[in-house]
Amino acid sequence: MAAFLATRWMDDKKAPGTRVVIVEQPIKAGKAIKADQIRAVPWPDSAVPQDAYTRTRKVVGRIARVSMIPGEPVLPGKLARKGSKGGLSSIIPKGKRAITVRVNEVIAVAGFALPNSYVDVLLNGKDTRKRPFSRTVLSRVKVLAVDQITTGKPDKPIVVNAVTLELTPRESEKLDLARNVGKLSLVLRNEFDKKKRHSRGVRFRDIVNPPKRASAFSPKVQRLKPEEIRGTRRKNVAKP
Repeated sequence: MAAFLATRWMDDKKAPGTRVVIVEQPIKAGKAIKADQIRAVPWPDSAVPQDAYTRTRKVVGRIARVSMIPGEPVLPGKLARKGSKGGLSSIIPKGKRAITVRVNEVIAVAGFALPNSYVDVLLNGKDTRKRPFSRTVLSRVKVLAVDQITTGKPDKPIVVNAVTLELTPRESEKLDLARNVGKLSLVLRNEFDKKKRHSRGVRFRDIVNPPKRASAFSPKVQRLKPEEIRGTRRKNVAKP
């Protein structure tokens, strides 16, 4: 071990060019970075990432805002502000809020709603006339955590008791009201689909009696009314 550390120290001393701090061991979001999880390595001067750290002492102890894998450089945008205590609160962006809903209120997409995935929130309830409806109340919402897990593997669904979503203050109010109106469901969406959905929703009649659309291949049927012709004048008359 002593020989290994000595060799590494010598390599650090004689390595040419700029040094950049990179990840050596996986780092989880919301956790403090330890000394053995990072290292400074030589980096070509022409390709040094903007604002990259060059000394490990400036990174050790800082809280990671996102998960990081071995080989990637540690950049300021991936770290929480200095003085952060860690945990979920340190990874919430400024101006956002985190709100948790229980799974007995939410169908969690069969366990595939993982941290950092995006979902739409649907509300199924009844209006003031007791008529059932379903409507998208929140669109493209980021999942911060499932239960108390802030990282997840895309190929392994997680059975959870709660889902925590990242929302604006206004969206938090809408969700708080919606979960008291009816039943919530999560709709998993493509992470690169950034278009937000604005829907008027559907009602029972839209399922049982959907509106019919005229076929493009069927001619329009024109309803003829009786006509009265007097000399050169003609006019429609009401049916007897």
